[in-house]
Amino acid sequence: MPIVTIQVTREGTKPGNDSVTAEEKAQIIKGVSDLLLNVLNKPLEATFVVIEEVETENWGWGGLPTDEYRKLRGFK
Repeated sequence: MPIVTIQVTREGTKPGNDSVTAEEKAQIIKGVSDLLLNVLNKPLEATFVVIEEVETENWGWGGLPTDEYRKLRGFK
């Protein structure tokens, strides 16, 4: 029984959204479940997918909080 945990930053993928939408989460769950079925022959009903959204202030890379790193690198 596979359990897959996916962490994403809590921010919208489109203007006006402040988190991943329910539709996007459903696509992630379907895609990951199908991948495990096709690669490892794990049945869909035995696969669990957990999506955790993390506030950008609790996420960082390059030794910096996400927002600072993005500003430094010219992102967003």
